[in-house]
Amino acid sequence: LLTGFLLQVGHEPLPPTVGRNVLGRKVLYLPGFFTYGERTSLPGSPRGLFRGLTPRLISSTLSTITRGSVKKAFPLEDMEHVSNKDDVKTSLRKVVKETSHEMMMQCASRVVSHPLHVISMRCMVQFVGREVKYSGVFSAIGRIFKEEGILGFFVGLVPHILGDVIFLWCCNLLAHFINTYAVDDNFSQASVIRSYTKFVMGIAVSMLTYPFLLVGDLMAVNNCGLRAGLPPYAPAFTSWIHCWRYLSAQGQLFRGSSLLFRRAPM
Repeated sequence: LLTGFLLQVGHEPLPPTVGRNVLGRKVLYLPGFFTYGERTSLPGSPRGLFRGLTPRLISSTLSTITRGSVKKAFPLEDMEHVSNKDDVKTSLRKVVKETSHEMMMQCASRVVSHPLHVISMRCMVQFVGREVKYSGVFSAIGRIFKEEGILGFFVGLVPHILGDVIFLWCCNLLAHFINTYAVDDNFSQASVIRSYTKFVMGIAVSMLTYPFLLVGDLMAVNNCGLRAGLPPYAPAFTSWIHCWRYLSAQGQLFRGSSLLFRRAPM
């Protein structure tokens, strides 16, 4: 978790190494997950890999509780599930209804858990400058409220929600159309293929929506007084759109998406 986030913020303390691609050409590769994972758990920082773990666990717990509460308020028993016997219009209507319900749960859980997510990101990114500004959950809450006000707990929320919404709709609709028009009912393994379609679509769509996750996480630590949120790692962004445009101009919208084979940018 820590290593992946450090790659997102552009923390590259080790130089790239020369390697060859599949065509045999020499290219520069950046150190991967295991190299940096070992570095963050060296004797000088034995707890490095566990920075931000407590607020992250609380955030996940709040997210789960919120989803459960929304699910009780809008029971699934009232929802109509898609059946192979449905016609195209009926099945599409049901997919839209189910996706809307899932989106409502996801957005609610994201809003409730995001403040702890921000604290977790800032606790982890302190590793870059060996800082101790955010040493605990309660002290971090007090510091953010004092320095940034209530809005400080929700920096980066908009791109995260946009990414969640786009992911849900693209994943569910693509899976529905593939299952409806591309998978033949006469095929013996049709039911098996349909059961994995949404999973495969989730992997593909997650790559497309990764920039929203990256921008949201960067905004959570940007200009908060920590070294990784200031130049030379990043300018002080005025908004998440400013951050998006900056990363796009640098060709870095997918920075940190790969943890193993990482080519150095030209």
